[in-house]
Amino acid sequence: MGKKGQRKGKVAAAAAGPAPQQTGVVTEATLVRIGKVLEEFRISDAQVHTFEPGLSKQERAAIHEMCRKMGMISKSSGNGQRRRLSVYKTKKQQGPTKKDEDSVTYLKFSEETRNVLRDLFTRYPPDDGELGGDALTNSSSEKVGKVQWKQDNSFCKPSMRKSDIAKKLELLSSKVNESAQLKKVMEDRSKLPIASFKDAITSTLEKHQVVLISGETGCGKTTQVPQYILDCMWGKGETCKIVCTQPRRISAISVAERISFERGEPVGEDVGYKIRLESKVRGYKALKGGQYYGITHIIVDEIHERDRFSDFMLAILRDLLPAYPHLHMVLMSATIDAERFSQYFDGCPIIQVPGFTYPVKTFYLEDVLSILKAEDYRNALDESINLALSTDEFDPLLELISTEQNPKIYNYQHSLTGVSPLMVFAGKGRVGDVCMLLSFGVDASLRDNEGRSALDWAQKENQQEIYEIVKQHIENDASNSAEEEELLNKYLASINPEHIDTVLMERLLRKICTDSDEGAILVFLPGWDDINQTRERLLASPFFRDASKFLILSLHSLIPSSEQKKVFKRPPGGVRKIILSTNIAETAITIDDVVYVIDSGRMKEKSYDPYNNVSTLQSSWISKASARQREGRAGRCQPGTCYHLYSKFRAASLPEYQVPEIKRMPIEELCLQVKLLDPTCRIADFLQKTLDPPVPETVRNAIIVLQDLGALTQDEQLTDLGEKIGSLPVHPSTSKMLLFAILMNCLEPALTLACAPITEIPLFFRWPQMRERKLPWQKLNWLRYLVGTVIN
Repeated sequence: MGKKGQRKGKVAAAAAGPAPQQTGVVTEATLVRIGKVLEEFRISDAQVHTFEPGLSKQERAAIHEMCRKMGMISKSSGNGQRRRLSVYKTKKQQGPTKKDEDSVTYLKFSEETRNVLRDLFTRYPPDDGELGGDALTNSSSEKVGKVQWKQDNSFCKPSMRKSDIAKKLELLSSKVNESAQLKKVMEDRSKLPIASFKDAITSTLEKHQVVLISGETGCGKTTQVPQYILDCMWGKGETCKIVCTQPRRISAISVAERISFERGEPVGEDVGYKIRLESKVRGYKALKGGQYYGITHIIVDEIHERDRFSDFMLAILRDLLPAYPHLHMVLMSATIDAERFSQYFDGCPIIQVPGFTYPVKTFYLEDVLSILKAEDYRNALDESINLALSTDEFDPLLELISTEQNPKIYNYQHSLTGVSPLMVFAGKGRVGDVCMLLSFGVDASLRDNEGRSALDWAQKENQQEIYEIVKQHIENDASNSAEEEELLNKYLASINPEHIDTVLMERLLRKICTDSDEGAILVFLPGWDDINQTRERLLASPFFRDASKFLILSLHSLIPSSEQKKVFKRPPGGVRKIILSTNIAETAITIDDVVYVIDSGRMKEKSYDPYNNVSTLQSSWISKASARQREGRAGRCQPGTCYHLYSKFRAASLPEYQVPEIKRMPIEELCLQVKLLDPTCRIADFLQKTLDPPVPETVRNAIIVLQDLGALTQDEQLTDLGEKIGSLPVHPSTSKMLLFAILMNCLEPALTLACAPITEIPLFFRWPQMRERKLPWQKLNWLRYLVGTVIN
């Protein structure tokens, strides 16, 4: 197959390789094409891919860098015009041989050890959400020493007296009648787009076990659907218990707090939340007693996130629903392929809910570069535009345009109104000046702050001739001007596209803060390092250093919930709030004072190549769905502006949706959970039930890892060790390390190592206030201790 693979690779290179380019700049289009060629090669059967000769030195360097990040090998050969670049896949990991199997260290348990461990796991379950206090028991019908699961009653319908339900309804009604604030809340709720779908949602749920709600951003589905279900059930005198899943901790907390506020009660009363290491749920202990508490509805929100545990959960619930006819499930998201999810659940009904967002002006990287270039002319252009509109004095504006003849001048938009020279001339009936600007290649699609284009200005002022001229130009207009493209290519050649340009970020933030006085700014960055570097850049600037004018906050999954909540609070008057966030702020939460969004276009993503068995965590481009979500953050509560720091070409080449996590990550934990749920089920068979099953190589690699750990036998039977390590909420290899550490009396350093990959960064490096409290010598001593512990 090797020779055949080589021939395939060479044919593909001729068809899809980048065109020869001898200039020193690698264009955005070329980088996108190279990336697609390498991705197609990675998932193909070919083992070698050879690019055609003629690549520039810069293009070869770009290919070498991409291959390094994708876990592939690249080599150049030949001289001059015959120099070629070939890409090779690394050797696949082979399955364990008999020799390897004999060398595996199995942790075997004596009968006494089994009894001790069974008692330990029963008395002290590792996690409240994974093992209940009564979950483990000994079964006389099975082999002694095996841990068996009791019949899970948590999905049984709860019992609640009708008198209790009536009291709760009466209490809620009295609260609304007595509180002016709650009356206002109820009025606001009734204006949400989803309010008109309340009856349709509840009636559809009565007829169907699964319902999918596809609601646009801002429609109110996350906070309202649980309340509609609860009120409907209580209104009929029926009991109700709803579990709503959220992809992130901050979402779970903020949603619970918002619903509790709307119902006039503290969090933890009828509405609570449970996240890692923190919970607010009334009568939480009773949750372990399935005969008292059961679930009637499960709401899976933000299903477009597609993390591996969510997909795994959906597969389990789909199999579970037929056994519990009283259990209903609601799937919700803003950006999904609704038909796919509907078919996955046997054609469940779809309720489409329109959203409401205010207009958002959108700019891309080439626009941003032009805007920042025009800063030197801002005052003169603002004054000239004002003069032309108010007094019909056009000479100053024409002089600026004719003198410079530069896109940054004739595409300039007034700093307060957004009016451009073309809009001025179109509204004033200046046919010759309009034609001149159009011949320069002016952007006729620009819109002012009221959303009007030059075409709208001409129509409003009844300038029919100009209206037809501009309309014809728009229909015949090509893409970006040559000057814009040259500016873009020069910029891309001067930076590393894998890194965030903090200089450009600071300049753009400064312009936003200079041109406007109000509105929070939300900046989307890939990860913590980028957040930290951008923050330090801003704090080092005399402009942003003044804490009385700027409040710079960070939003990251590792920040405690108490710190995360600060982003929702409005700052004092005269203070501009700047939020540096990962994609945690994309969905499910609303920061209601955000007016400006800066989108880096990047995100931290775990990637796994099952063909090379290589796993990486790196910055990657977002999807179009994520870009729309980020853009929409600026228009949730008022008109806003979004700056995408990537080109229009890059935006068009983004994938429609992100690749599901189950297809781009190792799945040892999921495979082990499959055997814990059903020891007789083949792992590959169960995972085939997921919406997007992992490729067979991923499953095989995961099984090999579990077999090497001694968690599975060669015929996929769960071992004693497998049962124990599957109970801990960490990777199986980490679980085994902890069990061995107990035997070797070195648990404390093992726990430190086990927690390190979860926290990613030491505590005192996370937040500036904590970092400042640590002196350099204290940091050094801490690192010496950690390194010494690992070595010992």
